[in-house]
Amino acid sequence: MSEQYDLLVVGGGINGAGIARDAAGRGLSVLLVEQRDLASATSSSSTKLIHGGLRYLEHYEFRLVREALQEREVLLAAAPHIIWPLTFVLPHHKGLRPKWMLRAGLFLYDHLAKRKRLPGSRALSLNGTKEGKPLLDQFTSGFSYSDCWVDDARLVVLNALDAQARGAVIKTRTRCAALVRGTDGWTATLQTEDGKETSVSARAVVNAAGPWVTEMVDRAGLGDKAAGLRLVKGSHFVVPRIHPHDHCYIFQNGDGRIAFAIPYQRDYTLIGTTDVPYDGDPAEVKINDDEIDYLLDLVNGYLATPLTRADIVWDYAGVRPLYDDKNSNASAVTRDYVFDLDTGDGDAPAILSIYGGKITTYRRLAEHALQKLCPVLGNDASDWTATSVLPGGDMSDGNFDRFLAGVRTKLNWLPEQIAHRWARCYGTRLFDIAPDAKAIGDLGREVAPNLFEAELRFLMTHEWARSAEDVLWRRTKLGLGMKESDINAVRDWFANSADQLAAQ
Repeated sequence: MSEQYDLLVVGGGINGAGIARDAAGRGLSVLLVEQRDLASATSSSSTKLIHGGLRYLEHYEFRLVREALQEREVLLAAAPHIIWPLTFVLPHHKGLRPKWMLRAGLFLYDHLAKRKRLPGSRALSLNGTKEGKPLLDQFTSGFSYSDCWVDDARLVVLNALDAQARGAVIKTRTRCAALVRGTDGWTATLQTEDGKETSVSARAVVNAAGPWVTEMVDRAGLGDKAAGLRLVKGSHFVVPRIHPHDHCYIFQNGDGRIAFAIPYQRDYTLIGTTDVPYDGDPAEVKINDDEIDYLLDLVNGYLATPLTRADIVWDYAGVRPLYDDKNSNASAVTRDYVFDLDTGDGDAPAILSIYGGKITTYRRLAEHALQKLCPVLGNDASDWTATSVLPGGDMSDGNFDRFLAGVRTKLNWLPEQIAHRWARCYGTRLFDIAPDAKAIGDLGREVAPNLFEAELRFLMTHEWARSAEDVLWRRTKLGLGMKESDINAVRDWFANSADQLAAQ
């Protein structure tokens, strides 16, 4: 007899993980399946921001912006280790949007939702200031405002961890190969990487497959009912740090788009993003030469020391699975989320397919999804996630600096760089990595610079890490700047741990 669940969630990105967490917290039995690693596609390829989306005001998406602005404060309180405030500097470009328009937009941005921890916008002089130093002399004034940074892939993992802690089953490297609707529920055929198949049943299905959402609609036998999907590629690259302060820049372009230059991993600056229609395999998406040239030209229109291709140390691209609102401009396609709830003739087992969405509003998306699903599942539990912290975020008053000071005191044998990274990655969970360690030697072999066996075992055992790529590019960002020989050492460690992996 196959395993039975209330809810099968297909897709281990931020929407799927958030919905699994919310559903499990309402007492529903939940299974989440992801064909690769958690956050292995769109959800690890974002611009790493929790933000209202200042430019969406120009497209009159006031509801989306308001909801996103409200979520900044909620998520900042839920995960202060992986989310923190960031000041944005917007230089005024005399040939583009006039000052009155920028000022009006920022006034709306400040007042569409209440702020508790984030300061409002203000005018800036760029003459002789730290904010103006990296810029061309022609940029003499501008504005600043606040949003938040987020470690996007870790946000997904934390939601999956909380879902699991509340009873959900999380299966990575597991593909939903088929869906068959019956009179009382869905039967799903699941296939692991080695080709083994199992069958499970669920009373309802959430299709949170991101770029593969229409493919899952087809597998459910509902292809003729699929809503329109618009795939838009967003690409980024990373260069050595271009400015000495911790602010982010937002640069306007003549085509109406903007690009960010964001402090990244202490020593680098992250630059992006593009908006390019995409019709290829989402698993094979890459930045192309035209996008690199576009971003270089855009930021070099502002920087006193121009960047070249030789400065790029890493790049990545992702595919945004947006709802097709028939807008001819890829940049103007709505970032709002759209639900497609199918209940057949009105009484058949439900499948909810999700189009679009932003990482900023994932929690509200999940909440709204459960508000639609709970009535058909006979569940009357209340909304709960708005006031619940994510794993590792339970630090006093959400004060990360105070928490970090305590870590350095308690683990005074741990090198400062590792202590800071562990605190940011794991929050209060860092004490579980090696609870009995009293010295650096107790962490086991240093497999790669600042990456010890204890942390690798922790990620493998508790966070579904199965490869060097899972660790170096999603659970951490240690792959950035790492030598190929060190990356291979981590790969070898996982290869030699195959028996431990098989046992889990």
